[in-house]
Amino acid sequence: MNTLTEVVLPGKVEPEGLELRERPLPAPGPGQVVVAMEATGVSFAEQQMRRGKYYDQPPFPFVPGYDLVGTVLTTGDGVDSGLAGRRIAALTKVGSWASHVVLDAADVVPVPDGLGAEEAETAVVNGITAWQMLHRKARVRAGQTILVHGANGGVGSLLVQLAAQAGVRVIGTASERHHEALRRLGVTPIDYRTEDISARVRELAPEGVDAVFDHVGGASVPASWKLLARGGTLVSYGSAATRDDEGSKQLPVLKILVRVMVWNSLPNGRNAYFFNVWAGRSFAKNRFRARLREDLTQVFAALKDGTITAQVAARLPLSRVAEALRLAESGTVAGKVVLTP
Repeated sequence: MNTLTEVVLPGKVEPEGLELRERPLPAPGPGQVVVAMEATGVSFAEQQMRRGKYYDQPPFPFVPGYDLVGTVLTTGDGVDSGLAGRRIAALTKVGSWASHVVLDAADVVPVPDGLGAEEAETAVVNGITAWQMLHRKARVRAGQTILVHGANGGVGSLLVQLAAQAGVRVIGTASERHHEALRRLGVTPIDYRTEDISARVRELAPEGVDAVFDHVGGASVPASWKLLARGGTLVSYGSAATRDDEGSKQLPVLKILVRVMVWNSLPNGRNAYFFNVWAGRSFAKNRFRARLREDLTQVFAALKDGTITAQVAARLPLSRVAEALRLAESGTVAGKVVLTP
């Protein structure tokens, strides 16, 4: 095969404005591998990027795609040739919506034998985000109680399962149609459309919760902070509420960061973070890679042994990327929308 197919985001467009492009398949450079994509996903980041709202997205045009799972086809100089033929996963931020991707070999993480590509794909950016927020930021312990906003989503659905694995009680917000599935996972659901979230959480946890995981942003962030027990932790990791707002793409995040700084300066024993999965990469790349490999390996192990279950909301080929993006943005699905070659 001498060409690759990729999806190009040319500017601020509706999903139907995404473009398919073919170009020559490049050879790997020193330290690189060429990967044949088997599965990539639609995350909230791409939903923001097509609106020009992701806070550090590259200039248009570019190829979206936050992560992928695929098979190494060829290796460049300085790379173990035994890596060819292996199934790997990688976190890319952009570039994964393509049939083939060139990656630095140091950035790929082996996928365990017996784990399917689509199954593994659901747990790359979503799994690493859930794991690191739960264990590296909030540092949850058995017997604690947490609140997860969007408990049916790509990150939320894995986070609640990992929390249950750790012996943590979970309260989760979701629309009513997802409540039965959440109850089967041991989650106490709250309908964010019809219920007063704060009042209901106070009924379930009168002293407050030990951690809140908030992807909503906006007014939800201070509301989440107020629900913390003494010693609790708020982890904000998105701004879904401002997805369609006009104006600066940095401002919603900056507002959260300012709140975090102020709250952490208060002598109340509580902590707040804005989680960025890429934190530390620019100044400690080797440490970042080692931590990513360690944590994603843990997530894959939990997925393989059935401790957590992959939720593939839909599988669509790259040629139907507009349909996939609209489906992911609809808010009607549980789990992750996966793209295949």
